[in-house]
Amino acid sequence: MTTNLLSSAFISIINDLSQQLPPEQRYQRLLQTLRQQFPCDACALLKLEQDYLVPLATDGLTDDTLGRRFLLQDQPRFAAILAEKGVVRFASDSDLPDPYDGLIEISETQLNVHDCMGVTLHIDGQPWGVLTFDSLNPSAFDDVNQQTLQTFIGLAEATVKAGNRIASLESQVTQVHETLLSECKRIEMVGNSKQMQDLLHEIDLVAQSDLTVLILGETGVGKELVAQQIHAKSKRAEMPMIYVNCAALPEQIAESELFGHCKGAFSGATADRKGKFELANNGTIFLDEIGDLPLPLQAKILRTLQNGEIQRVGSDAHIKVNIRIIAATNRYLQTSLEKGDFRADLYHRLAVYPIQVPPLRERGKDVLLLAGLFLEKNKQRLGVHGLRLDKEAKQALLNYDWPGNIRELEHLLSRAALKAVALEERHKRVVTVSLRHLDINNEPAATQKISVETASSPSPAEDQPSFKEQVDNFSRKLIQQKLAENQQNMAKTAQKFGMDRGNFFRLLKRLEIR
Repeated sequence: MTTNLLSSAFISIINDLSQQLPPEQRYQRLLQTLRQQFPCDACALLKLEQDYLVPLATDGLTDDTLGRRFLLQDQPRFAAILAEKGVVRFASDSDLPDPYDGLIEISETQLNVHDCMGVTLHIDGQPWGVLTFDSLNPSAFDDVNQQTLQTFIGLAEATVKAGNRIASLESQVTQVHETLLSECKRIEMVGNSKQMQDLLHEIDLVAQSDLTVLILGETGVGKELVAQQIHAKSKRAEMPMIYVNCAALPEQIAESELFGHCKGAFSGATADRKGKFELANNGTIFLDEIGDLPLPLQAKILRTLQNGEIQRVGSDAHIKVNIRIIAATNRYLQTSLEKGDFRADLYHRLAVYPIQVPPLRERGKDVLLLAGLFLEKNKQRLGVHGLRLDKEAKQALLNYDWPGNIRELEHLLSRAALKAVALEERHKRVVTVSLRHLDINNEPAATQKISVETASSPSPAEDQPSFKEQVDNFSRKLIQQKLAENQQNMAKTAQKFGMDRGNFFRLLKRLEIR
């Protein structure tokens, strides 16, 4: 390393220290400079969070690495780095599993890291995280100047301090209440896309208030996770958050489930019982699938929203409750309002602060971050050293439309990981998930469920409708027939077709039915 190059690198990092850069940009620029100065194929900055390490920035590693969470009990190399004060280098033939095996983005054939070193970064005398350098060349770090390396480590710690200072200032502006429920401490919403950052901003904004929130979004986008985040960041975080699945409430006992009952109120009521609203007093109640709530119960919930009171079944007494309500639905409630299936006055009470959760197909490369998160979980579950995606599998994930969103991605990768481990040797250092393991069908979801065997005979070529038009016409007739058989009950009809309700409603909208 020449003196000029070294001086240039120092100046670059020092200049960044004096600028008001976002922490993620600051960290990325640091790694790019370090990688130029040291003979490595990849470097990474990871923050210590209780018993696991979170990648904050990487250079030379695959996109999905940022979505992974490395448990220290499963990563002896990271544990060894954190146990030492100085630089730790691992022998090229070390039998300790390397967390980055298969994640260096340089070659599909060269999978395993051969030279690895890392150091614990300390902030105010406490371990903050680790900085790692990795190479596919077994002797890459033989000639590294230790004094130069220590100087750059000091600059890395200064960079982290600068990033922490900015993050702390932002936190003071946006965060009023810092104490979260212990079970909510690990709630994490992974994503770097603008859509995801906008959503997180909305959550931070509304969490500090007591406004009623209506979370809208397709099935599988993570509406319950959004509700948990809002509660965890609110002033009510130390109080309970009570979950209610409105679609699963048995109609006969739904009122009792929500508002409680008195002893003797009905057959089987052998004692007084609190309902969900009373249990959530001073906390939050989350009404999931609110669009499926029967009309009689809608009126009773509206009364609670208006008066802040509940009435147990079989009692004339009114009980005051102080509750923050968060509701969620994958339905297009405007259609329900027009049909009279949902009360307009309740809708306007619930939609004080509507939040739209973006579908996965609109979040770009977030799908790879989430894939990394789910692959890391499956790696631990299946007991393998490493799980990676090849290039074709990554591209397929980016190209797919994800009608089932994040839930579909999680289930798909769980199946794919299981197949990959079964088809390849379990004891391999890295098991590769490829396109053949993914079972991704890129056909439009609407055409996957409906047969077109009974399509009408073709007319002359110039008048013949396209294949898609024939499928749509047949689909339209079949759905209308089934809706009539089910007394226009859309949820029941969707179930008969074996379709997810959200996908079915979108299909109705596309076919201009109802």
